[in-house]
Amino acid sequence: MSLSKAGKSALRAALLQVRSGLTADDVEKAAELLARQALELPELSGARTVAAYVSVGREPGTRALLDALHARGVRVLLPVLLGDNDLDWGAYDGPGSLARVQHAGKMTLLEPAGDPLGKEAVVEADAVLLPGLAVDGRGMRLGRGGGSYDRVLARLERAAADPSLVVLLYDGEIVAHVPEEAHDRPVHAVVTPSGTRRFR
Repeated sequence: MSLSKAGKSALRAALLQVRSGLTADDVEKAAELLARQALELPELSGARTVAAYVSVGREPGTRALLDALHARGVRVLLPVLLGDNDLDWGAYDGPGSLARVQHAGKMTLLEPAGDPLGKEAVVEADAVLLPGLAVDGRGMRLGRGGGSYDRVLARLERAAADPSLVVLLYDGEIVAHVPEEAHDRPVHAVVTPSGTRRFR
């Protein structure tokens, strides 16, 4: 295992440990503040299509944000996890459009129940909201290690698409340094319950 990989694993474990101590009330309060901060982003207020995700467990909550974007008339794309960890996409049409999907050996996810739009649908997004565990001052993001969003970012690059890349985190998850590997790409902004920080 490379030093970068080992460093990522150690940082990931430490951050997940902190998240595991959050109460349902902590998560709910943070989600409301996060939605409020994110909705003020020019990158989102001017977007016609936003690729987002449905938060699970103690991830920073996205449900209020998804509903607010949908209510604004924004086309919201949500991921559908494929067997090889790549992502297809589906449209979000409100809470009733989600289905609970149990992936073998992985967590249960809420995914769009409608027809899949294809892996390339994400290239139409004006902004992409990324899950993560941390970001550093350069905008380097630490994901969960499954590689799903590394493939999304590579797909955007191949298509010469340039959406705003925004990671949603808790306060305290902006760290001094995220170890990086050759495939890692920086994000443009991070939104936490207490504010926004830009990197470009």
